[in-house]
Amino acid sequence: MIASVRGCVTLVTRHLSPVTWLLMLLSEDKLSHLSHVILDSIKASKLVRLRGDEVLALREIKRALAEEVGQEEEIDRHVRARLASYSRPLFEGSAEWDTLYRKAFEEEARRRRKSG
Repeated sequence: MIASVRGCVTLVTRHLSPVTWLLMLLSEDKLSHLSHVILDSIKASKLVRLRGDEVLALREIKRALAEEVGQEEEIDRHVRARLASYSRPLFEGSAEWDTLYRKAFEEEARRRRKSG
């Protein structure tokens, strides 16, 4: 069940851009709602069969989401430090900064997925 929950969380988070995901601060209510949406999707899926307590599944989904957000925040800090180290100053919010941030974020996320 845990692998299936993580797989569903990964599918949901892949459809959000990294910047959108980072800007979306998850309150407890939002986290709970998203967890229920994911659980409902799991229950409706013909590929996955949920056995056991739904409360435990919701708890695991929330934990996986919180872990994912923590990783995204860590990548964000790393990318911002990398962009700040450039010899030519980049101004946050400029088109150039946004492009470089997005590319560096995606590259770092891909690198971490491969090594993790």
